[in-house]
Amino acid sequence: MIVSRLIGGLGNQMFQYAAGRALAERLGVPFRIDRRAFGDYKTHAFGMACFNAPISDAPSYLVPNMPGEGRFHRIFRRFRPGPLRLYAERTFTFDEQVIGLPDNTYLDGYWQSEKYFGDVAEVIRADFAIRNPPSAANLRWLEQIASTNSVSLHIRRGDYVSTPAAAAFHGTCGIDYYERAVTYLRDVTGLDLVAYVFSDDHDWVAANLKLPGAMYLVRDNDAASNYEDLRLMTACRHHVIANSSFSWWGAWLDGREDSVTVAPLQWFAGNTPDPRDLLPARWVRM
Repeated sequence: MIVSRLIGGLGNQMFQYAAGRALAERLGVPFRIDRRAFGDYKTHAFGMACFNAPISDAPSYLVPNMPGEGRFHRIFRRFRPGPLRLYAERTFTFDEQVIGLPDNTYLDGYWQSEKYFGDVAEVIRADFAIRNPPSAANLRWLEQIASTNSVSLHIRRGDYVSTPAAAAFHGTCGIDYYERAVTYLRDVTGLDLVAYVFSDDHDWVAANLKLPGAMYLVRDNDAASNYEDLRLMTACRHHVIANSSFSWWGAWLDGREDSVTVAPLQWFAGNTPDPRDLLPARWVRM
């Protein structure tokens, strides 16, 4: 059995799931998740229930570092198998050892690179198909996206702006980045593109973003239905992502070989962590 610890926003949860699922798939063993950390985590909720992914929780007696373990649990362990072998993330860059880890491993990290799961990409994409049909409003967006030369554009603000520590660590992509990215896509595709803009700060976007060509601001979804935005992003023909794991997945789940994704060259505000393995080589950095 392979177990992945899940924590963070939806994009982070998806990376953690994908790395563990891929390892279990290679080994031909069951895959389980550990979501206990969400019990006292106030920033984000567990969000994976929106997907077709076969979600199963790991048995508590197998999970290492069980919080609040008392005498009963210690006695119980004598009659059941011991905890899994913990493998914690050592660096933000790709760790090749993860690919060859053995059965009975517990993964604790973020694993933000497709190198952990690219060899089973179709399995991951199938798992991350949205379980429920779109709402009426989102169905109208999907129909419009399908009828235009669409490009998804994601502007991440939220805690990247409001929380000093997050702002200092992540930073935000400037308006000039989005303007250059859309101009580049228009030039390289030769098409009159229609931009569909997704954000956690719609009012700021409406007041500040001016793009060449047609632009629509998608306002119908909130944090509780963010998977709807993910589905709409993936439906677009091309992508301009923010320095955000959420829009990373919006672009990656679009498996069309001729789709073009533009990503920010500066992923973090500082020089660390090293994001060299975060962006697929086929994506354009700008």
